[in-house]
Amino acid sequence: MKIVLLKLILAHILGDFFLQPQKWVKDKEKKKLKSKWLYIHIGIHIALMFLLVWDFSYWVLILLIGTSHFIIDALKLLLQKKKTKRFYFFADQILHITAIFLLTIAMYYEDIAPSLSISTSALLLIICLVFLTQPTSIIMKIIFTKWNISKYTEDNESLKDAGKYIGILERLLVFIFIIVGHWEAVGFLITAKSVFRFGDLTSTKERKLTEYILIGTLISFGIAIVVSLLFLNLKSYV
Repeated sequence: MKIVLLKLILAHILGDFFLQPQKWVKDKEKKKLKSKWLYIHIGIHIALMFLLVWDFSYWVLILLIGTSHFIIDALKLLLQKKKTKRFYFFADQILHITAIFLLTIAMYYEDIAPSLSISTSALLLIICLVFLTQPTSIIMKIIFTKWNISKYTEDNESLKDAGKYIGILERLLVFIFIIVGHWEAVGFLITAKSVFRFGDLTSTKERKLTEYILIGTLISFGIAIVVSLLFLNLKSYV
């Protein structure tokens, strides 16, 4: 049953962060419950759960999770304001994951095994790796909406989305280094990034840009470290 639970979480991550274009989000925020993309988004979630679980006997659980996802998303759209978008984003994600856990445990408590199998360990690894890519980038973007840093980061000579992909690669490297037991490599990675960034900071002489880079680096590395530790503890504990 644990592998089903992990597949449901993976379906949520894929549906919310990879298969939901920004134009859908903006349309939902504007039209709220009248937006067709809200219902398409829920349909995609349900389809993903069926596809990943691949067992029709769980249809009641999947439909209940799909319904809870709709209710949570609808409440978020109706309640959030421009100044509270960050709060409702994180509240929305916490409620979705909580609903998946509670509904699964409530319906299949006796079927949950006391230990992870090799397949569930692999699935847990996949979830961690997937989370450290696009989902974490979106989370960081939401966090930085607190500040208007666009005028400090605009650079016509920069590659498109270069910072995003650098962040993804560094988080994946941190995760790999930690789970294989090489914490010293994480320190080397931080040092290497600091050396490459030093030229940018000294040339611009902008304190706000320096603070932005520092906060971004700490959040990115911090999330990667937390996810790595969670993976190691869940893998050995369960």
